[in-house]
Amino acid sequence: MIQGSDEWRQARLGKVTASRVADVVAKIKSGGYSASRQNYAAQLVVERLTGEPMKSFQSAEMTYGLECEPEARAAYSFLFDVDVTEVGFVCHPTIPDAGASPDGLIGLDGVLEIKCPNTWTHFDMAMRYSVPSDYVKQAQWQMACTGRKWCDFVSYDRRVPEHMRLFRQRLMRDPEMIRKLEVEVIAFLAEVDGMIAKLAKTFGQREAAE
Repeated sequence: MIQGSDEWRQARLGKVTASRVADVVAKIKSGGYSASRQNYAAQLVVERLTGEPMKSFQSAEMTYGLECEPEARAAYSFLFDVDVTEVGFVCHPTIPDAGASPDGLIGLDGVLEIKCPNTWTHFDMAMRYSVPSDYVKQAQWQMACTGRKWCDFVSYDRRVPEHMRLFRQRLMRDPEMIRKLEVEVIAFLAEVDGMIAKLAKTFGQREAAE
């Protein structure tokens, strides 16, 4: 399936995806979970009960990123002389209602994750030669779902001089991080199931009373 298509949206409906796995594990300074986790749980509940993906706000920056992604993929393929196979939604091998949509598969062992951020963010990642932690979690979840050994994280900006447009950092599979993410995702999905069961019970009791 093609990413962004109706088929793709339905395939990931109500499921934990790599792009949101950081929200599943997000915590505040006091140690509790953040509001973003609760908001994501609410989204999955609504999607499952309505059968429709929730519409999210798309900024100009996000639109630019989507438009720029094919160019970034082609630039990566050319610079590193590799073939990139596009893929739709890949289900987690053991956890129902979870999966990932990598920006590409490379050979037998690699996945590709592309970001096309604002120019300073692009430069900042390059200068630090580091990938933000939320993106690391996303990449690790993609490897968990695909069984791949490494992920090439790419930041791309076509607005800057050509030799500065692409930054790459290879992230190797981290079994311990993946294990922790899987534990969190399983618990999170159980909470989502519990919320749906509670709603069913609440409305069932109301119907009985009427």
